[in-house]
Amino acid sequence: MPPPSNTYKRVSHVLFDMDGLLLDTERLYTVSFQEICDRFGKQYTWDIKSTVMGKKALDAAQVIRDTLELPMTAEELLAESRLIQERIFPSAKLLPGVEKLVRHLRKHDVPMAVATSSAGTTYEMKTSRHKAFFDLFSHIVLGDDPGVKNSKPQPDSFLVCAGRFDPPAPPETCLVFEDAPNGVKAGLAAGMQVVMVPDDNLDPSLTQEATLRLRSMEEFQPQLFGLPAYD
Repeated sequence: MPPPSNTYKRVSHVLFDMDGLLLDTERLYTVSFQEICDRFGKQYTWDIKSTVMGKKALDAAQVIRDTLELPMTAEELLAESRLIQERIFPSAKLLPGVEKLVRHLRKHDVPMAVATSSAGTTYEMKTSRHKAFFDLFSHIVLGDDPGVKNSKPQPDSFLVCAGRFDPPAPPETCLVFEDAPNGVKAGLAAGMQVVMVPDDNLDPSLTQEATLRLRSMEEFQPQLFGLPAYD
């Protein structure tokens, strides 16, 4: 395997966020919250969305409720959004380049896992049509995992995820893929390199911290980090 470039360090394990990175669920979150906001003449903007991406559901609902001064509690907003999401989450699709990369890494026996802020019930809804794909990962760490005390931007989910490989993976050997500013902060705080694949709508100033930024997963060159190149 060729050595990675001087800019990046060689890794042996890969950790993926899920929402907006593997699956196009961030788009569906926007649809669900805007449907509620429409009733009150409010706009769920990308400025607000960028602050809640990667947070646990109730924390995100609280920020949205407070920022937009919606006439409901965070719990009520979350409950209403979940009803809409139950209807639309099963339509979630894999994003471009995702399946190619994951199957390539699996073929070369690179250990991979998912660290998501999604809790069990929403995870099941989102992945219902992609069971075989998610079986390619060593393990999945969910947002309501008892080992994850603090949500992103704290590093807990990535540290727990790295620790569950057999044998556990030291943080510096892990490469994280993220789409959200909070997720990038979490990966860096865990002592890992982070590839960010942000949505085009995200303010570019919120993408500066990442080790590497890409427009799409299709642009990723595994050999930059000492991983097997595409055939």
